[in-house]
Amino acid sequence: MDLEFAKFILEKTKENYNLIAREFSATRREIWEELNFLFEDLREGEKILDLGCGNGRWYKVFKEKKVDYFGIDNSEKLIEIAKENFPNAKFFVGDALNLPFQDDFFDKVYSIALLHHIPSEDFRIKVLEEAKRVLKPGGILILTCWKIHQLREILALLKYTFLKLIGKSKLDFKDIFLPWGKKTLRYYHCFSKRELENLVKKVGFEILESGVVKNKRGNRQNYYIICKKPL
Repeated sequence: MDLEFAKFILEKTKENYNLIAREFSATRREIWEELNFLFEDLREGEKILDLGCGNGRWYKVFKEKKVDYFGIDNSEKLIEIAKENFPNAKFFVGDALNLPFQDDFFDKVYSIALLHHIPSEDFRIKVLEEAKRVLKPGGILILTCWKIHQLREILALLKYTFLKLIGKSKLDFKDIFLPWGKKTLRYYHCFSKRELENLVKKVGFEILESGVVKNKRGNRQNYYIICKKPL
C-alpha cells in the first residue's frame, strides 16, 4: 500500500473513532471472558501498557491485579471517556507508531484488537517495533487480532479482493472496510494466524504461545499471540 494512502486511512480511522466514540464505547463495556487467560500471569507492581486502550474497559482487570497501568489511544474522545470512567488511572492520547515512553520501560504490553486497524505492513511493523522498544529485555507482548468468520466479513473480503484484482482498489490484499451503522466505515486487515506469527517474528519477538480463542456463542473469534522480547 502507498504510505500516503496508509496515512490517510490512519487519520480517517482516528476521526471515525472520535465520531462514534460514545456509541462505540457503549458496545465495549463488558470484559470478553474468553480473553481472561491472557491476564493470569500479571504480577503486582508490574508496569503495563494497554496499547489502543479505547474507553479503558480493560483497566478493570488490570486494577484487580494491582499493576502500574498506562493506557494509550489516539482517539481523544475515547480517552476522554476512559478518564470519565476511571479517573484515577493513567490515560494518554498518543500514537502507536511513535509511543511517548522511554526504551525498556514496561514489563508487559497488551494490544487487544488494535493491529488489524493499522494499514500497510510497514505501519504494522512500526507498531510492533515500538512495542518492542518500550518493553524491558525479556518483557512480554500480548496481542489479539480479529479472525474473520461471519458472512458479512467474508463477503467484504471477496468484494475488496475482486476490486484489487481489477485495479479498482488502493487497499492491499486482505484489507476491507466494514460499516459502523450508517455513520462511517472501519478499516480492517484480515490476518491469518501464520501471517500474524510471521510479522511478530520479523520484528524479533520470540513466540511463546499462539492460537485462536472464541466466545461461548462463537460469534466472536480472535487470534492471540504471547511473545517475548529477547534478553
